[in-house]
Amino acid sequence: MAPVAMEKPQQLRRLLPLIALTLVLPGCLASGGGEPAIFQIPRDGSVVELDEGNFEAAVAAVDYLFVDFHAPWCGHCKRLAPQLDEAAPVLAALSPPIVVAKVNAEKYKKLGSKYGVDGFPTLMLFDHGVPTEYTGSRKAGLLIESLKKLVAPHVSVLESDSAIKSFVQEAGADFPLFIGFGVDESSIAEYGARYKKKAWFSIAKDFSEDMMAVYDFDKIPALVSLNTKYNEQSVFYGPFEGTFLDDFIRQSLLPITVPINAETLKMLKDDDRKVVLTVLEDEFDETSMQLIKVLRSAANANHDLVFGYVGVKQWEEFTEPFHDSKTSQLPKMIVWDKDEEYEVVEGSENLQEGDHGSQISRFLEGYRAGRTAKKSVGGRTPTLLGVNALYILLFLVVVLIALMFFAGQGEEDRQPTRAHQE
Repeated sequence: MAPVAMEKPQQLRRLLPLIALTLVLPGCLASGGGEPAIFQIPRDGSVVELDEGNFEAAVAAVDYLFVDFHAPWCGHCKRLAPQLDEAAPVLAALSPPIVVAKVNAEKYKKLGSKYGVDGFPTLMLFDHGVPTEYTGSRKAGLLIESLKKLVAPHVSVLESDSAIKSFVQEAGADFPLFIGFGVDESSIAEYGARYKKKAWFSIAKDFSEDMMAVYDFDKIPALVSLNTKYNEQSVFYGPFEGTFLDDFIRQSLLPITVPINAETLKMLKDDDRKVVLTVLEDEFDETSMQLIKVLRSAANANHDLVFGYVGVKQWEEFTEPFHDSKTSQLPKMIVWDKDEEYEVVEGSENLQEGDHGSQISRFLEGYRAGRTAKKSVGGRTPTLLGVNALYILLFLVVVLIALMFFAGQGEEDRQPTRAHQE
């Protein structure tokens, strides 16, 4: 019996390593293969390569992650890469920082599929894990400004003159700014959220009389609108409820007189006003610049309309539907519905040399009195499809009829054969 008693401790000693391994192994698996590795934010602000192994860890570790889903063969992706390399260190230095990353979505198809990537490149901003597709500019400078805007608070609170100056300087000139002096934050919080992608909103809680002089207001509460890009500024004294505030903010998102280009056309889509459009030969010649100043005065007195201008020299393709170079005289004024129709005011369509202010006034009087003739863009009938699409539709109908005819002929040719066989 003694040898048996001695064997049990020896067997127990042989089992101890296995028991220890059993206790330790679950912890090793949990900290190793069971969970993604801890994501390390690069200190040099470089673009991070992500894959299916570390993507979710990166999303969890970074408040703001900007991801480029790309494919190696994509030409647009190759052109975008140096822009991201340039923007990444600047974005990483922001407060809060934005980390730029890229994913080869051709190789890691599951990631692309999970986030609905259906084209290259697809850019997404992950805001505390919530993805939103980014469709703004891809040039490094504008990309930086757009992302700065997206991660900023809806409404910034400014406690001093120096804070106001810093806010204006850091916001830059790419978006309009609104500063509420003595304005309650709750009055504009809704607009800060609604127009987060389009404008900066702030309230100044403490400021000096120097700021009142700089921004040209003499009482509070006052909401100052700044459009630095177009050197424009305006003040709203209230009331801060109802449609008055809404109209002021919505109208101030656009410059008082709008130069028509690809960027401003996108902005006009969200504005329900018609456009008083002036077609010029060249926006930058001296006569046109003087006329634009007169248009600005008219715009200030007619807020229910958008006043825009475009030069044939700057964008000939856009002006063609409104202007026949062989018969039309410039400058020319019309009222455009931003779709396929526009109106001309009888007797006031063309601006002559002389007093442009009086001529514009007569144009507006004629428009409001209904002395207008409606025309379609480029001579097309005012349909949603337009004449080109209509021709295509007719062509397809003809092709379909032809196919049906020849199919019928083939059917007739086969009938005698079947009858003969029967």
